[in-house]
Amino acid sequence: MAPSFHPDSLPDLESRVYVVTGGNTGIGYHTILHLTKHNAKVYLGCRNATKGNEAIADIKTRVPCANVQLLVMDLMNMESVIAAAKEVLSKETKLHGLINSAGIMATPFEMTADGYESQIQTNYLSHWVLTYHLLPLLQKTAATSAKGDVRIVNVSSMGHKQAPSEGINFEDINLKEKFTFSRYAQSKLANVLHAKALDKRFGPQRQNAGNEGEIWVASLHPGNVDTQLNANAAGSIAVPALRCFGVYIKPEQGSFTSLYAAASSDFKAQDSGEYFVPIAQKSKPSKTANNPELAEKLWTWTENEMRSKGFIQ
Repeated sequence: MAPSFHPDSLPDLESRVYVVTGGNTGIGYHTILHLTKHNAKVYLGCRNATKGNEAIADIKTRVPCANVQLLVMDLMNMESVIAAAKEVLSKETKLHGLINSAGIMATPFEMTADGYESQIQTNYLSHWVLTYHLLPLLQKTAATSAKGDVRIVNVSSMGHKQAPSEGINFEDINLKEKFTFSRYAQSKLANVLHAKALDKRFGPQRQNAGNEGEIWVASLHPGNVDTQLNANAAGSIAVPALRCFGVYIKPEQGSFTSLYAAASSDFKAQDSGEYFVPIAQKSKPSKTANNPELAEKLWTWTENEMRSKGFIQ
């Protein structure tokens, strides 16, 4: 696969601040590595503090001056996610990028303590809540920054095309009786729809923006990356579904499209809200993922659901 973009082309990111979830391994790790190579300050989101600190130490052996901060965050526990957001808000006066990179795939059915199936919470709901809590700081930063300096990236998957025919099953969001990959696909579809809804509200094309600044948004399929995500999939039952992703690429290459969307000067205003595939190529998501009414319905449902649980005000 010949890359059309390489992170070496990123501009100097001195004084910019980013949050990356799932930063201790795979795509998230390499996303952070390249951001720090270009002088960004990065919060490494990770459930396990020991593993997170090990990743930070490893990054600093490669980039000795890397400014990486540990951000403990368990996406299976919404209170942990909210605490992580509050930590960032207490420490920073600006935030230029949020890369929602962490995820699990085709795992056995499991309910979180918050009452949701593990994949829909880890991949979508927790990232929605994290984004919601960080939006005021992102908006504040955008209002005093050059257009395009502030961005949100949702790492989805081409697996979103295997979501239920109705797209999102609002009556049975946990899909307990469905195939494990269907639950994964629904959560990844939600990532794309989330990006569409964010772009409508905060992107460069929104109405009555005033002086609030604009946040550029993208969703993407990183490629079929041979990472811990695949290792944690539910054994052989997921293999047929995984085959549709095509050949494996290295985790570092899997980070390239995220880096392009998060920080490249080649990513333009007209790219906001779009869906990308490797490497840094604009593509069409599924028809369901391109449905603005469904994106709005999912935003409204999620906002009401999270408010009813006390996860947002």
